Amino acid sequence: MIVRPGEIATVMGPSGIGKSTLLDAIGGHLAHGFSMSGCVRLDEADIAQLPAEARRVGLMFQDAALFPHLSVGDNLAFGLSRSVRGRAARRLAVEAALDRAGLSGLHDRDPATLSGGQRSRAALMRTLLAEPRALLLDEPFSRLDAALRAEMRAFTFEHIRDRRIPALMVTHDPEDAEAAGGPALDLTSLTPVSYRNCPVSKS
Repeated sequence: MIVRPGEIATVMGPSGIGKSTLLDAIGGHLAHGFSMSGCVRLDEADIAQLPAEARRVGLMFQDAALFPHLSVGDNLAFGLSRSVRGRAARRLAVEAALDRAGLSGLHDRDPATLSGGQRSRAALMRTLLAEPRALLLDEPFSRLDAALRAEMRAFTFEHIRDRRIPALMVTHDPEDAEAAGGPALDLTSLTPVSYRNCPVSKS
């Protein structure tokens, strides 16, 4: 499967078929006892043999895993790229990210006081502040109610496309794949799935 800059590709299939394991292999987080063959190309280079920290591949989980002992702003600062130096510059970058996420004024808030949607937006911005070269989405909307799911899906996809980050999402929900609008693959049969305005390419 080829995923182009700003494109969100989707992998679907039932629980236990290996969707999350595929993301682990791409991100460099395979559990002990698992191995992979083949290559993972990013910016024309095979990153399959690199350690996870050298791949610069971001990951979003089902849960918005914010650190409970840090404020909302400090959670975002944790993901901030090391290229942003100095306390003032880092604070400015975090405040700008909070503003883009609709979380202005919440820098010093306890994450436990945020709504589900606010936590999800904060988690996404923390991931993006690390300036990943690619992004993996492990069913990031599955625990949200229907209305919030649609809102977070649109928010997440908009930021991925604006930054031209190639993204791979695993999901059970065909609506996620249709909204993503990129290549889609069903692991049950290893066949492309076609959605409206959804071109598929394989390699």
